[in-house]
Amino acid sequence: MMQERLSPTQQQLIEAFQRGFPTTSRPFATIAEQIGSDEGSVMAAFADLKNKGYLARIGATYATGRVGASTLAAMEVPQSELEKVAEKISRFTEINHNYEREDKLNLWFVITGATRNDLVRTVEAIEAETGHTVHLMPMIEHYRLDLGFNLQWN
Repeated sequence: MMQERLSPTQQQLIEAFQRGFPTTSRPFATIAEQIGSDEGSVMAAFADLKNKGYLARIGATYATGRVGASTLAAMEVPQSELEKVAEKISRFTEINHNYEREDKLNLWFVITGATRNDLVRTVEAIEAETGHTVHLMPMIEHYRLDLGFNLQWN
């Protein structure tokens, strides 16, 4: 569980690059230049953050409906399997994040794909991998949420 202290560099990386992650050919070198470090150290710091469970992924998010296909989805998973199933889902690059809810449908996530067919293939793969049905919840009304968070460090 996330109990280890983060280095000042790791704290800076999380705070500074939740938004505006460089889209250069060598983004970690660009970040290193911006924070006065080197590319290898930045890559190692991000890898350590992922290994410690502070980061699940580094990747783009985009406005739904403008590029590709996406949908909110949910599954009904027995509590005894929830963590294992969530880990399996998180391994799919098409999943931005997943989270538990207190409901019959207790595991929720967003699926993305280049096309609707890609999205369907991902749903089928998740169902095959987990043995549970994925319930799709297409967007009815669009809301833009800022997924960056101000973090308080002790």
